[in-house]
Amino acid sequence: MKPTLAHARLLELVSYDPDTGVFTNRISRAKRALAGAVCGAPNKLGYIDIRIEGLRVLAHRLAWFYVYGEWPRHEIDHIDGDPTNNRIANLRDVPHAHNQQNVKLRGSATTGLPGAYRVGSRFKAMISVGGKTRHIGYFDTAEAAHAAYVAAKRAAHPGFVDRMAV
Repeated sequence: MKPTLAHARLLELVSYDPDTGVFTNRISRAKRALAGAVCGAPNKLGYIDIRIEGLRVLAHRLAWFYVYGEWPRHEIDHIDGDPTNNRIANLRDVPHAHNQQNVKLRGSATTGLPGAYRVGSRFKAMISVGGKTRHIGYFDTAEAAHAAYVAAKRAAHPGFVDRMAV
């Protein structure tokens, strides 16, 4: 559901710094929303919630609306995985499937690197695509297995961003 906040009204009420991702009040809107004060607070998931005109809006969606003048068509993905980093350069409007491909990867228990698993003295790279596990190959180092995994992930999942490289 898209909030019913007009873009012109948003620009009257708050200011957004695209380099920091921070919203501030242009005018005093309430006792706790004074002019010049930073807007919003983290919710239980770590995303910044902003109350404006009786609506509760996630700051990353509000940033998109502020900059582009229209609400995002899909989900807003934080490229670096940090839900508090609402710099416009860190946000992208992507379908749910792409956003899910960019979730934070857990490293394997044996190497600490996603997609790389110790097998004896070597390292195996594997990836899941469409619910099926694919064997990529065996490598001499965990780093090489992880690099092969990242290459395969980029090819199989167009929404993937290697957050270890960001």
